[in-house]
Amino acid sequence: MIKIIFGSNTTMAAVRRKQSITMASNLLKTLTGRSFNFPSNSRSLSGEIITSHTAKWMQDASKKSPMELINEVPPIKVEGRIAACEGDTPALGHPIEFICLDMNEPAVCKYCGLRYVQDHHH
Repeated sequence: MIKIIFGSNTTMAAVRRKQSITMASNLLKTLTGRSFNFPSNSRSLSGEIITSHTAKWMQDASKKSPMELINEVPPIKVEGRIAACEGDTPALGHPIEFICLDMNEPAVCKYCGLRYVQDHHH
């Protein structure tokens, strides 16, 4: 029997992480029949995907960006001080967000970018 003594918790965590990645890779290979090579840092993978997706989207200059499209929607007038936003449709929207409309400028939903203003009935 071989006993391995690690010098720190950091080393032990690195060994466990490597074992987990190996197990996940073997499981995916078994399930799909393909090999997978996971990066040591998952954040680098997500950055590569975001960068390539953004570059692909921006290649076509005739397309408007999602922010340009949402800014074309005029602010939605709401009676009262609180707006409840669920996105475009509840089935395809986002979690409900209650937005306070006490400011003079339009309030913006943090999920979808729709703008809301209080209708003062002048």
